[in-house]
Amino acid sequence: MRTLLLALAAAASLCAQSAPSARPARAEIAAMEKVIDQRLSRFGLERPVEVLGLTRGLYLDGFGAAFTAEVNLLPAVGVSPFRPSLTKEDLARLREQKLKRLPQIRALMQDLLLAAAQSLDRLPANEQVVLALMLYSHSWEDSSGLPRLIQMQGRKDALLAVALDRQPRSALAQIVRVREE
Repeated sequence: MRTLLLALAAAASLCAQSAPSARPARAEIAAMEKVIDQRLSRFGLERPVEVLGLTRGLYLDGFGAAFTAEVNLLPAVGVSPFRPSLTKEDLARLREQKLKRLPQIRALMQDLLLAAAQSLDRLPANEQVVLALMLYSHSWEDSSGLPRLIQMQGRKDALLAVALDRQPRSALAQIVRVREE
């Protein structure tokens, strides 16, 4: 009986020691935060997006890794003492340009999910990778038809299969869940 208790205690100790290695370290999450920030800041070099703050990521035990960022898809010349108001044409043009950028930002988000699946080595294969972008608009903008949030998520193993060319990129339509509001 005593040996059984000692064996169980030793097994519990080994499980407790091995459990932390089965999840991403803070350094892995922080490295992915930087990758997301860099890729967002390089998006659309001729008219870059405005990254508002730094990406934040965290690991949720048993669920996966989640990353959030806030961006302005197309920084606009705002209201100032030198330009007290914007015309309706200016506002309509800004809205149309932002709408045209949505497919590009969605494609970038898919790329970032694939990159996260590849870089988060210690994230368990059956857990999720989530990326949520909050899309900022000024109060004076016409944001009709523009989402405030785009959230994408998928299982690491499925994302990794696409990233490693075991599945075609077209499979992302079934792998990645998208929520926009």
